[in-house]
Amino acid sequence: MTELFVGIDLGTSGVRACAVDPGGAVRGAAAVPLPAPRQDGAAIEQDPELWWQAATAALVELGTRVDLKAVTRIAVDGTSGTLLLIDADGRPRSPGLMYNDARAGDEARRIAAVAPPESGAHGASSALAKLLHLLASQRGARRAVHQADWIAGRLAGRHGISDENNALKLGYDPVQRRWPDWLAELGIAPEVLPEILVPGTPFAAIDPSTARALGVSSSARIAAGTTDGVAAFIATGADRPGDAVTSLGTTLVVKLIATQPIFAAAQGVYSHRLGDKWLAGGASNSGGAALLSHFSAADMDLMTPLLRPGDPTGLDYYPLPKPGERFPIADPALAPRITPRPAEDHRFFQALLEGIASVEALAYRRLQALGAPALRRVISIGGGARNPAWTEIRARIIGAPVSVAAQTEASYGAALLALQGPPQ
Repeated sequence: MTELFVGIDLGTSGVRACAVDPGGAVRGAAAVPLPAPRQDGAAIEQDPELWWQAATAALVELGTRVDLKAVTRIAVDGTSGTLLLIDADGRPRSPGLMYNDARAGDEARRIAAVAPPESGAHGASSALAKLLHLLASQRGARRAVHQADWIAGRLAGRHGISDENNALKLGYDPVQRRWPDWLAELGIAPEVLPEILVPGTPFAAIDPSTARALGVSSSARIAAGTTDGVAAFIATGADRPGDAVTSLGTTLVVKLIATQPIFAAAQGVYSHRLGDKWLAGGASNSGGAALLSHFSAADMDLMTPLLRPGDPTGLDYYPLPKPGERFPIADPALAPRITPRPAEDHRFFQALLEGIASVEALAYRRLQALGAPALRRVISIGGGARNPAWTEIRARIIGAPVSVAAQTEASYGAALLALQGPPQ
């Protein structure tokens, strides 16, 4: 029987599961939707039981496509910064505060007073700010865990294990590979924090009763997971210093493999450990939202055949949906630069695409100036990656080969993590 390695991706709208063989080939995949989180202003939360129901349903659905008795290892990724509190038995003692929950403004200011600038724990939506907020109101809580940690813990029947990627926004120091001393200044007891493992490290066999209920091999091992962003990066196959991945979604997100950690807190640049290398990245407010400020998706589809990638407009745009930029220019008041406007809509559209490509190129130059290696190649993911004319424009402006990822699903990346992770 061919061994299978399974990845589970806990996304914002659903849970996906993917099984790969020892060669990394996909043998089966499944997806189950999730209801939208509850939102009340800056508070955005979800019942963790919904994650468990969707995760187990995705595994059952996957079992209609592959033999789950062949599963050797399972890894889980989740949305970065999503956090909950659990009791000694792993039962939730709080709702799951979602990655974009920003209610903990006061707590973020407390963190800013003690945390070094390079820490990933800054901001009201950080996992550490959420932890401080929850500890002030929840009783009976034993430990803080991330979304991916809790699902992996339920699969294993062993809670309190996390990974170096998820723990970054909880204050973990990925350079020293430990919880920093300054956390004590915030009144956080060490026993509240999870044990940290290298992503992909197996830490327990699957719980026997869970294995029976799902039809999974009782010898399957549960491994420490990662964030959804890192899992999506792994899925692309980027693996050498200078390899980069650009996500062309609502915003423009760039990530680059470096040989040393890179931090620029004022610009939102931080680094995850990725094996013996580092994954440095930042996010611009430019991207799809800036395009949608001017054209509908249907309009852009109609204009795409009219684009002339080899005939630049010569316009120097910096497209933004509204004033304010994080990276590669840190300026909360930076105004969009989208004039003069050509008379023809399709030329204006091309100028916007060129402008976003210029922002992307500047982002990679900024990372290199901060210590990243020279750009070797760019792999594209996200909706904008499907536009071949834009790919050609970007390759010309960036000055490096640009391709489209064959695989982009975070569940596939999590499955590769399960496959490639270190032995116990």
